[in-house]
Amino acid sequence: MLILRCPAQLQLLEETLRKSLPTTLPVLGTVMTVARGNPASHEVLVDSWPHFSIVLTRLRPEAHRDPRDYYTNQLSVFYRDKGALQALLQGTEAVTQGRAFQILGMQDGLDEDVQEVASARGLKVE
Repeated sequence: MLILRCPAQLQLLEETLRKSLPTTLPVLGTVMTVARGNPASHEVLVDSWPHFSIVLTRLRPEAHRDPRDYYTNQLSVFYRDKGALQALLQGTEAVTQGRAFQILGMQDGLDEDVQEVASARGLKVE
């Protein structure tokens, strides 16, 4: 996954995400925050640039204090294809499996997709 830091990239991503509102709302809010100074130490990740299949926002890893606290280990996600979400959850460094986390998103089927990946890996999802 690529971390977007360039203001021009963040602006382009923001414009792209606005076209898919309200589905992109959780991710768009964080992208806007990061583009405007990032007071909360978030980062924006994409699988590829500029043609992305998934956008993930999270706190920077150094800001994580407690690996059991799924509130601070909160991820927001927007994906264009189910395979991108499965790839993200099945073994990228972007989602740390040793930490409790929660995924926020407004896409239809997100719960089912997460459950499917978790059950295939023998993980518990609440």
